[in-house]
Amino acid sequence: MTRKMTVAAIQTSYGDDLRANIAKTADFIREAADRGAQVILPSELFQGPYFCVAQEERWFATAKPWREHPCVTELAPLAKELGVVLPISIYEREGPHYFNSLVMVDADGSPMGVYRKSHIPDGPGYMEKYYFRPGDTGFKVWDTKFGRVGVGICWDQWYPECARAMTLMGAEVLLYPTAIGSEPHDPTLDTAAPWRRAMQGHAVSNVIPVVGANRTGFEPWENYPNGGQQFYGSSFIADHRGDLVAAFGREDEGALVAEFDLDFLATHRAAWGFFRDRRTDLYGALANARPA
Repeated sequence: MTRKMTVAAIQTSYGDDLRANIAKTADFIREAADRGAQVILPSELFQGPYFCVAQEERWFATAKPWREHPCVTELAPLAKELGVVLPISIYEREGPHYFNSLVMVDADGSPMGVYRKSHIPDGPGYMEKYYFRPGDTGFKVWDTKFGRVGVGICWDQWYPECARAMTLMGAEVLLYPTAIGSEPHDPTLDTAAPWRRAMQGHAVSNVIPVVGANRTGFEPWENYPNGGQQFYGSSFIADHRGDLVAAFGREDEGALVAEFDLDFLATHRAAWGFFRDRRTDLYGALANARPA
């Protein structure tokens, strides 16, 4: 019997109300499940507005232990009800440490564990190093009911090593929840196209489908350039060639859905030889390299 996986990406806007954000996400999860989706990806930190635009200590109070986080405790029963896999992005607190994390919930509603974002950006509008420690879990691949799923979080998506590591670990699809939009220091800078192309490149180089879920909408912030942050949506699902099989524009809200034949992909990946021809004996120079 051919193994297939149907994936979905949710794109929507979010506000200040945690419960409303969870309810809105749940509605789109139901919509995607009704359309046959088995693995459904909301965007990064959908618990509230993307607060990393500035350094404000009040946001530390919104972090919770991953097993107790409301996004997990409220959506895990929905995963069980619908029989779907949910990668749930949260702001996590573990003791005195804070992480940008993802909890994988399997189709029976059971949390499978946590991944903590490996690469943490720090720049205008994306001051994440103030809020998050670098992840200490390493890259992770989840053996879900419907197949092996690898997940990186936002800034992770710019690093080819992350995608390659997860594919080497047996991932059959790669997912990236993100929150990215305007650049306050340069209103002429638009990263939407390279953001998408970088992940399409991961699909090509690893012969693997890639799903990117980004938020959309304008989030106002006092004393912020142009009055707030504009997120550019552009969520997509790419196939193993990097071709877009489903995509949203900048302002669309909803769920993208696509099905993939995992057995075909495994054979095709082997035939390309990208993993057969790897020269790990030469990678020591890369590992030991230092900036000039």
